[in-house]
Amino acid sequence: MRVLMTVLLGLLLAGPSLPLDAQTRRPPPKKAAPTKKAPAPQGLTTVAATVQCPSELGAGVTTQRVFCDVLTAADPKDGIIVTVPPHRGTARLMFDLHNRHTYSEDLARAGRAFRRYTASIGVLTLDNTLVRRAVIESEFRGERDLFDRIGGGAGPGGVKAVAPSGVESIAMDLPAGVTEVSILGEKLTVIRPDGTDLYSSPGRPVATISNVRLEYRPGPPPPKRP
Repeated sequence: MRVLMTVLLGLLLAGPSLPLDAQTRRPPPKKAAPTKKAPAPQGLTTVAATVQCPSELGAGVTTQRVFCDVLTAADPKDGIIVTVPPHRGTARLMFDLHNRHTYSEDLARAGRAFRRYTASIGVLTLDNTLVRRAVIESEFRGERDLFDRIGGGAGPGGVKAVAPSGVESIAMDLPAGVTEVSILGEKLTVIRPDGTDLYSSPGRPVATISNVRLEYRPGPPPPKRP
């Protein structure tokens, strides 16, 4: 009798038990609301620039590049105009800068062809704000120092006497919102065996450029018409 009472008392104290699955079940976690992904930034584009050249030197025989002379002038509208396509933020202007040399076979044979050229140019917005200056310095001793020869001349092989000499790769950031810039010449110093010449008069070609490119993030598409 005492044993039976002990068993009953233990059952009453234990109370009702839950099934094993009811003890371990948890409510399912709430799904987080989907977040909208920000649009990925559009990549950089590099293109050959649209250039208005007031004084074209000509096309290279070897490189097939078109060379454009950089003239001295006071008004940016008289320079080499580079058009910048619609873009976001800043754009990057790149080009190769060369000195100009008038080649003479007679001077080369006589050992009197040496020249040291130092040309400075400026890149400006059309409201005459300077973006940056660039300088090229190169030496000429023989035909091998020419960067290329220009076709369409009366010299041997149908090339011009004037040719690009030396090369300096130029790159600069243009301010946001700029749609056009002008490349203008400033001055040219030429050191010869018998003296030095300095040129800065208006309309004087002081250097030449080639391979003009632009790097930028394309701007948004134009709004749709209703």
